[in-house]
Amino acid sequence: MDRVIIVGGGLAGTRAAEALRARGFAGALTLVGAEARRPYDRPPLSKAVLAGDADTSELTADWDALRCDLLLGERATGLRPAPGRGGTLATTAGDLPFDGLVIATGAVPVLLPGPGRQHVLRTHEDAHELRGHLRPGARIVIVGAGWIGAEVATAAAKKGCRVTVAEAGEAPLVQALGADLGARTAPWYAAAGVELRTGVRVASVEDDGLLLAGGERLAADAVVTGIGVRPEVGWLDGSGLDVELGVLADPSLRASIGGVPRPDIVAVGDCAAWWSNRHGRRVLAEHWDAALNAPEVAAATLLGADAVYDAIPYFWSEQFGHMVQYLGRHEDAERRIDRGDPAGPSWSTVWLTGDRVDAVLAVDRPRDLVQARRLMAAGTPVDPVIAADPDIPLRQAVRVRPS
Repeated sequence: MDRVIIVGGGLAGTRAAEALRARGFAGALTLVGAEARRPYDRPPLSKAVLAGDADTSELTADWDALRCDLLLGERATGLRPAPGRGGTLATTAGDLPFDGLVIATGAVPVLLPGPGRQHVLRTHEDAHELRGHLRPGARIVIVGAGWIGAEVATAAAKKGCRVTVAEAGEAPLVQALGADLGARTAPWYAAAGVELRTGVRVASVEDDGLLLAGGERLAADAVVTGIGVRPEVGWLDGSGLDVELGVLADPSLRASIGGVPRPDIVAVGDCAAWWSNRHGRRVLAEHWDAALNAPEVAAATLLGADAVYDAIPYFWSEQFGHMVQYLGRHEDAERRIDRGDPAGPSWSTVWLTGDRVDAVLAVDRPRDLVQARRLMAAGTPVDPVIAADPDIPLRQAVRVRPS
């Protein structure tokens, strides 16, 4: 393999370049990034950058030492895989031949209809533009009480803005956690002086705010849309690669054509829908943790090693003075155990199937998450009664089976 191209200038693309060199790849390496700036980390955009505590979140990669050519401000426009191996990547800078390809093009925000300006929070420029609107007394309307919506509301409230959050569901985080658990975070909005309106549907974004489905208008100096993202895979149309929402990848992160894996094309990060042996399903994990860790497996696969990515999905959010952490998947769990009073300063929820931990949600209880991760990784059985006691560490809930 003489030439590898990485498509995508975010964390996943950067980690792929580092992993390839660390594994001994000595050929030509090029990173194609749509943004005209060096790769940076995205989580700080809704935290330190938006709050004004930092101006940049550029990653600290040593591109000279990596011997990686940066083709920034250029987009991938198409892909022509050659039969068997290799192919050509079409970009706004021209066609680039490759022997190996890493697809790490991330995701793009979902937008609402309407002629008005709607802010999103995905890029460095997005964060700085929105930050300029966060002034005392400014009317900020946020659509979506999900992870990003809550973090933007937190920053705006701290800046003295008059903040309204319009959520279509019956509670915050309803899609991620369900209405019951999501409702536990609703008091955080009120405590921060943020008006939370649930069950609200938007007809369109107007020049002066939002037009709701029932005809009501919400005046705003700035409208922020935080209703989710979609994998950036439109440029793969006509390539023959199997794409369904994201790039379909096997446990080794190999993309495929007609269901046949391509050892020379791998997909990582927000655009990859990889098969998880652990969960027995495809996982589209649009979270920082996957962008950080999956490229190590992708690089190994590309260089011919046997490697499988089967990490437990992890996500965290800082909102209204709380650290919220989630690990695993709870959709198919048999039961839920609450640890602690949800009205108190800290609590967690554990999902079980039988006596195995499927997922954990921890609010200001980081030890619960750390200990649950170890239990989940090892498949260790736990005693549900002991696990429900918030005063007993989760690690002490291990069930000892009779010999």
